[in-house]
Amino acid sequence: MSNIKITPTSPLAQSKDLLSDNIAKLQQLFPEAFTEGKIDFEALQNLLGDHVEDKEERYNFTWAGKQQAMREAQKMSRGTLRPAKSDSVDWDTTQNLYIEGDNLEVLKLLQKSYHSKVKMIYIDPPYNTGKDFVYKDNYKDNLQNYKEITGQVGEDGARLSTNSDTAGRYHSNWLNMMYPRLKLARNLLKEDGVIFISIDDNEVTNLRRVCDEIFGEDNFVANVIWERAFSPKNDAKYISENHDHVVIYSKSKENFVCGRLERSAESLSRYKNPDNDLRGKWTSGDLSVKTYNESYDYQIKTPSGKFVNPPHGSCWRVSKERFAELVSEDRIWFGANGDNVPRLKRFLSDVQDGVVPISIWSNKEVGHNQEGRQELKATFDGQGFFDGPKPVRLLRRVFKVANISKSDLILDFFSGSATTAHATMQLNAEDGGKRKFIMVQLPEPTPEKSEARKAGYETICEIGKERIRRAGQKIKEENPIATAKLDTGFKVLKLDSSNIKSWDPNYEELGNSLFDAVDNIKEDRTNADLAYEVLLKYGLDLTLPIHEVDLNGHKLFDVGMGALLLCMEKNIDSNLINSIVKYAEDNSLIEDEQAEKIKRNCRVIFRDTGFIDDTVKANALKDFERIGITEVRSI
Repeated sequence: MSNIKITPTSPLAQSKDLLSDNIAKLQQLFPEAFTEGKIDFEALQNLLGDHVEDKEERYNFTWAGKQQAMREAQKMSRGTLRPAKSDSVDWDTTQNLYIEGDNLEVLKLLQKSYHSKVKMIYIDPPYNTGKDFVYKDNYKDNLQNYKEITGQVGEDGARLSTNSDTAGRYHSNWLNMMYPRLKLARNLLKEDGVIFISIDDNEVTNLRRVCDEIFGEDNFVANVIWERAFSPKNDAKYISENHDHVVIYSKSKENFVCGRLERSAESLSRYKNPDNDLRGKWTSGDLSVKTYNESYDYQIKTPSGKFVNPPHGSCWRVSKERFAELVSEDRIWFGANGDNVPRLKRFLSDVQDGVVPISIWSNKEVGHNQEGRQELKATFDGQGFFDGPKPVRLLRRVFKVANISKSDLILDFFSGSATTAHATMQLNAEDGGKRKFIMVQLPEPTPEKSEARKAGYETICEIGKERIRRAGQKIKEENPIATAKLDTGFKVLKLDSSNIKSWDPNYEELGNSLFDAVDNIKEDRTNADLAYEVLLKYGLDLTLPIHEVDLNGHKLFDVGMGALLLCMEKNIDSNLINSIVKYAEDNSLIEDEQAEKIKRNCRVIFRDTGFIDDTVKANALKDFERIGITEVRSI
């Protein structure tokens, strides 16, 4: 492949182009509906036949700004994620990520690297009560908006603010915030993935309707009622609301398998073995059903000789022939004296996979808001900082229902107090799992007079990161043997504009602008910054190991054991090229199946202005091609 210079509008300088991907999929399905590269909607309607709604009056869900929100979900981001090693823990080995930034832009940037890789998403977004923050997106330039929110530039644009219920677009503002984020989040879920969203009564109806649209009504799993409080609020005007909702949608209900819950001691106590059945403990269930079927309405003779019929208006749940088989298998219980109404024996050994979850979660089982606050206070030496952080036990229940395996990836893009990260590490410590998390949080400033600010935490991100550090350390101290290999670290990445300069000349000083454009890498950016932008644009895992290699005083970054080699040096000559070629060739000699695969797929990237002349650049392509590396690019 010939050398390609990456410009701000090239595929490598932007996030995944979701719109183009969707059009390509549509063209693959319906090639007849395309004329000269454009969609012929009339032809598409004819192809879809009766599945097209052509009536003016039809059921739909809309709000002010919906079209803008839909377009925003399809826009590409020109931002990047810059590494912050000093804020991180176990930088070189951890598989966890903590990302600071506007989650809308971050979700766009994650589209290539984590498309269809996330098993479970849990979010606790703003409830839109009029007191909490709502992200007011500036659809013209969200990166600029993000900088304004975080105080990096002036305050001329849209800002993070409360969304008063007196506002003309109260619900619309919230929906405009949620729609593109949920749309992008769905792309990241695996086919058997599932999303859990905490919300209260204020927006649960709108949330359900927007999720029906994004995930599909058929993929609705449940609306769980969580008893978040344990006592009534006496100052409530009408009824004290002691619950929140946890709305659950799968990406594909056909693929999602709902997890079972462990049986409680109370549940297990119901299983006994009064007849010394060799199959072990059992409990009995009602043999009658209210769905009447005349052929299942028959008389049964008990061992004592008494005749019994199903309750009035009901019938037995099995046919007469099947009932006889169950009797012969000793699966019918007539009571100790043999004269009771028959009941079906259900053995504990047949239901060891657990209990089907129900849609009401009591605070005795999964905790309450006060428990979440106490957990935070215990982590921060008596200071809570958050009003209603979710308890770890609630997330543990979410993990169970999500049916996550020991190696799955978990995402929370409204991370807040980082309960999701805490719960993930705790579960890994208990069962030896290697689950990974990605936390995303806007660095919202803490109130100036708050306890958090007094304690030195200027943003919510600072609290979240510190909680993960402290919780991880405590988990390891409490389980020193079991957690020897436990990953309690995290890489911190921060949202910023691209490391590559955009062409925005100063026409009053055009000469200087042209001179500046000779080197298209921003002056304040490091080689590590560039390495992570390349990972994003290539769609590589952001936790891949990156090793800095010294080649006679020149730096080479080896990403993922040779999957990608990055050299951002200036004055690149043939000697340096030879050194890089030799390094790549030596690495490929490792006799390992994975290493062989890496050798075939290795990419090499240089700074475009780094070569001393075009001859060196041209010869470099031939030198790499000689050892089997055909993808050599420059930025």
